[in-house]
Amino acid sequence: MNITYIIGTVGAFLVMIFGMIFDLKGDQMINFAKIGNFWDPSSVFIVIGCTVFILVASFPPSALKDIPKHFKVAMNTKKYDPMSVIEQLVELAQVARKNGLLALEEKGNQQEDPFFKQCIMLIVDNNDADQAKEIMMNDIEQACARHEDAAGMYDKGSAVAPAFGMVGTLVGLINMLAAMDVSSGGGDLGPSMATALITTLYGCVLAHVIFGPIANQLRKRDEEETLCKLIIVEGIMSIQSGANPKFLREKLFTFMAQKQRDGDGKKPSKGGD
Repeated sequence: MNITYIIGTVGAFLVMIFGMIFDLKGDQMINFAKIGNFWDPSSVFIVIGCTVFILVASFPPSALKDIPKHFKVAMNTKKYDPMSVIEQLVELAQVARKNGLLALEEKGNQQEDPFFKQCIMLIVDNNDADQAKEIMMNDIEQACARHEDAAGMYDKGSAVAPAFGMVGTLVGLINMLAAMDVSSGGGDLGPSMATALITTLYGCVLAHVIFGPIANQLRKRDEEETLCKLIIVEGIMSIQSGANPKFLREKLFTFMAQKQRDGDGKKPSKGGD
């Protein structure tokens, strides 16, 4: 569970709502009646409705249907564990040194991660090292491109929402100016002015509290996945070349920060040859 994402988004909404109802000048410091001032159906239709439909117009159905999956990915912070990957690679190196590369086939079939399994099978099948690495790196590049496309959809939402907030502002101002026509007897300027201002508020909230954090979280998960995959590639290629398991562990630790290598103060267990 991504606690920081939950704390950040919920906290932003709570602080914003508190700011809406906080009133030092009135009889009560907290005036819940003021919250109604920030609800405007016209603004909801203009900002949220138009933003959603622009996203529908901008991206294929295959991308849109993955939106629930994107939320699941953003919320999952424990899927990628570099330390676990390194220990698995060290174990594979020990097996390969004792029993040969063909002995890794059973280990590969037990792997739940499709990428890890593919990499193991590439060396089990005795493929050329350069060609095997090219396949692995191409897989990583294509995955990164797909992940960037997913994050780009939320970047698009972050750009479109404030734009439609401004559209709503123009709509409200036009209606307000039309209501000021003296020949028509004037009118109530309040609702039109509210639409003009609240649409900008909705656009900013949608862009910076909803879309922006999701895009950042998706990119963070992509960085974590890419790190684990790069470790796998380096480890698998070293195993194919017959690297010493103890040396392999130290080599793969270079992908990580010192604090991660030490396990927050706890040294990882050392394996033998």
